[in-house]
Amino acid sequence: MKRFLLLPLLALPSVALAQDAKPADLSKLKAEQLCGQLCSGCHGADLSGGQGGSLIDGEWKHGSSDADLMRSIKEGNPQLGMTPFGTLLDDGQLRMMVIFIREKEKQAKEKGMSFPKPKPGEVTKTQQENYKIEMVVENGLKDPWALAFLPDGRKLVTEKSGRLRLIEADGSLNPEPVKDTPQVVEHGQGGLMEVAVHPDYEKNGWIYLGFADGAKEGKQVKTITAYVRGKIKDGQWVEQQQIFKAEPQYYTDAGVHFGTRLVFDGKGFIYFIVGERGGRMEVQDVANPKGKIYRLRDDGTVPDDNPKFDKAPVPGVWTYGHRNPQGLDIDPRDGSIYNTEHGPRGGDELNWVLPGHNYGWPVITYGMDYDGSPISDKTAQEGMDQPVTYWQPSIATCGLAFYRGDKFPKWKNDLLVGALAQQEIRRLRLVDHKVTEQEVVLKGIGRVRDIKSAKDGNIYVILNGPDRVIRLVPAE
Repeated sequence: MKRFLLLPLLALPSVALAQDAKPADLSKLKAEQLCGQLCSGCHGADLSGGQGGSLIDGEWKHGSSDADLMRSIKEGNPQLGMTPFGTLLDDGQLRMMVIFIREKEKQAKEKGMSFPKPKPGEVTKTQQENYKIEMVVENGLKDPWALAFLPDGRKLVTEKSGRLRLIEADGSLNPEPVKDTPQVVEHGQGGLMEVAVHPDYEKNGWIYLGFADGAKEGKQVKTITAYVRGKIKDGQWVEQQQIFKAEPQYYTDAGVHFGTRLVFDGKGFIYFIVGERGGRMEVQDVANPKGKIYRLRDDGTVPDDNPKFDKAPVPGVWTYGHRNPQGLDIDPRDGSIYNTEHGPRGGDELNWVLPGHNYGWPVITYGMDYDGSPISDKTAQEGMDQPVTYWQPSIATCGLAFYRGDKFPKWKNDLLVGALAQQEIRRLRLVDHKVTEQEVVLKGIGRVRDIKSAKDGNIYVILNGPDRVIRLVPAE
C-alpha cells in the first residue's frame, strides 16, 4: 500500500514545537536530532510509523526520488497537516534529513534480507553463479592493501606499514619482505598502498608502487600520495624511478583520503589516483594535485594529448573533483575507465572517468558529513558529472575489478565492487554505461580491501579484519 509522502511529517500536535523552536537552535542540530525533533512525534522514534505513516518502508505516494522527498519536506502539505519546513530549515539541512531517512530506509530493508556469507568448503549461491572460497594466505599478513600477479605464479601484496610481501607460486607467504622498498610514512589511512605489475613485465620487469610519501618528525607529519616504479632482483627493490611526486607545499598533516590505485590501458599509458587529503575545495583547482586522476606514459612523462584546462594544471591531470577514490579499472570491452570513491556519510560513487571532466566534490554530493551536518545542498550542477550510480548509505567502496575470466561465464565483463564498512562484494552489470543489475555476492567475512580478476579465471580478494587473502573458485 502506497504511503502519503512524509504523511504527515509533522502533524498538528507537533506544529507548536516547530513554531516555538528558534531557527538558530535548529541550525545547530544534526540530521538525527532534526528528524527526532521534527518527525518522531508523528512517525515514531524509529520513523517506522505512528500517527503518520512509516518513512522507512519504501512506500511513497508523491514520488520516491530524493528530489521528491526534499520538495515535500520543504513545501509541506497543509491539507494533510504537514508543516512546510522550508520556512525553518535551509536547503543543506533539508538535504541531510533526506539522507538520514534514506539511511533508515535501507537499514530497515536489509533487516529482512539474507546475503551470501561464504564458508570454506561450502557452496555459495548467487543469482548468476555459484562459488566456493579457498584460503590463499590465512596468517602472516598485517593490514594488507593491494594484490598483483607476477607471470611465474607468484603474487605481490602490500602491507600498510610499508612492507612489500611475496606469495610464492606454491601459495606460501615468504616470511621476508622485499628489501629496500621506498620509505613510507604510515599515517592515518595512509601507508604503502598500491602495487601494480607492468603488462610487459616479462620484458621490462617494472613494478609500480603507490604510497604515502613524506616525513615524520616527532608529532609533525607531512604526507601526500606518490608513485614510483622499480624492479625486484634477489628479493631486493632496485632501479627505482619517480613516476609522480607533488610539490612540497601540497604535503599535509591530514591523515585521511589518500586515494590510490593504478591501472594500465595496454597502450603505454597509466592512470592513477591522488586523494583529496581532506582538502575539499582544493580538488576544484586543477593546479592543486589533490583529488585528481592522472594519465601519464608508463615512464612518468606527460602525454601531449592530455586534456587542456583554463589554467595550467598539475602535469598529467586527467579528471578532477574527486574525494577519496580507492577503486579503478578499465572495461575490457571498450576501454572505458571507471572509478569508485568514498563519499562522506552517504554518497559513495561509481564514476565513468572521462578526460577533462569535473566530478563535483564537494560542490555536489549525495552525502552529508559524518556528524550529520550538511556539506552541500546540491546533488547536481552544470559542468559537473553525475555518478553512474551511488550508494546511500555508504558501503565504503574499496577495490574494483572487471571480471575478465572464463570460469564464471555469467559474470563475464561484470564489475566487482568491494566494500569495507559493509564487508561485501557487489556485482554490477553495465550496459551503455548504466547499471542494469546489482547484487551482493559476498558479505560478512571481512572488510574487502582489494579485488583482482586473475588470468587463471579465479577471483582473488584481500580482506582486513581478519587479514587474509582468499579466492573465489567455481563450485562445480
